[in-house]
Amino acid sequence: MRRITIFGATGSIGQNTLDLIDRDRDAYQVVALTGGQNIDQLAKDARHFNAELAVTADPNRLAELREALSGSGVDAAAGPDALIEAAARPADWVMSSIVGSAGLAPGLRALENGAALALANKESMVCAGALMLRTAKTHGGTILPVDSEHSAVFQALIGEDLDAVERVVITASGGAFRDWPLEDLAKATPEQAATHPNWDMGQRITIDSASMFNKALELIETKEFFQIDPAKIEAVVHPESMIHALVGFRDGALMAHVGPPDMRHAIGFALHYPDRKTLPVERLDLVALGQLTFRPADEVRWPALRLARDVMAAGGLSGAVFNAAKERALDGFLDRRIGFQQIAEVVEEVLSRVSAQPGHIDAPITLDNVMHADHLARVRADEIMNK
Repeated sequence: MRRITIFGATGSIGQNTLDLIDRDRDAYQVVALTGGQNIDQLAKDARHFNAELAVTADPNRLAELREALSGSGVDAAAGPDALIEAAARPADWVMSSIVGSAGLAPGLRALENGAALALANKESMVCAGALMLRTAKTHGGTILPVDSEHSAVFQALIGEDLDAVERVVITASGGAFRDWPLEDLAKATPEQAATHPNWDMGQRITIDSASMFNKALELIETKEFFQIDPAKIEAVVHPESMIHALVGFRDGALMAHVGPPDMRHAIGFALHYPDRKTLPVERLDLVALGQLTFRPADEVRWPALRLARDVMAAGGLSGAVFNAAKERALDGFLDRRIGFQQIAEVVEEVLSRVSAQPGHIDAPITLDNVMHADHLARVRADEIMNK
């Protein structure tokens, strides 16, 4: 029986993971489930799966979680230290789907245990890719990508020589505003940005899709995870979201991963790797699908993609700065302190300011330095938005 821990259990990735586990309950023992504000869902799932531990990231919700778990035998805990404690419990397979840089420390702790880390938290690789890979290698852990794009690249590369790769194409739906006139973007609201044409995701990641910051993070993650030259990585808009990524080889072949927009495929692949098992996902009817279309990823409409190129060129801790600035700028958009197009402007200004300070971007990539860069970027973002 495999021991399973899920970070971000109440989000869409966590819920889809639990759906797959529930279909084969005898094969798994749930060690720990963590969540944020949805205490009812967290407690319900912890009871249903007879988890050893349930953790809310919010220390102020501990009493509520304990009450919801009363009589269940499930331990309750709260706060950042409790997340690390959950990661320290022995598990064979750990899903990391906490949104943002908060997922980095628990993911590293799981790798230190030698676990297989199913990584849906792209920010971990963006902020500290070298540290993640080094930790996995040192402790015998494994990192399995769960973003649909990186799972697709991973699958296309199985049995292939990385030196033979000529290009990696990451596809993007284009998000809520892909068909909007450019001049209308300045008036876009958080509610409009949080409506995705293809995927059912959380509010923040859906808005990141509309701004293409989600795709910008994925470009950086591709470089960090697969150690691929940034010049070989590109993005295209693919409105149907049926092709998740393509890998081109030096013989001219282009290998595409095609499937419905259902995260259970990437989750299930990571859950069962290296085997392939039957998954409850739609089987494509190619005739009914009819056609697949592609558009250029316009860096004027989506400046986040241009900023991702700058980050990949700069290296070091620039990814941590980029991600933290984006998270705070998104907060500013949600609070209506800045407009939609100003998200990228804030991030670019933060990158410029922090890069101008010697010793920050080029500091060694350690957890402490990553968190310091993260904090500094958030401070600078607030200064810019509050001026």
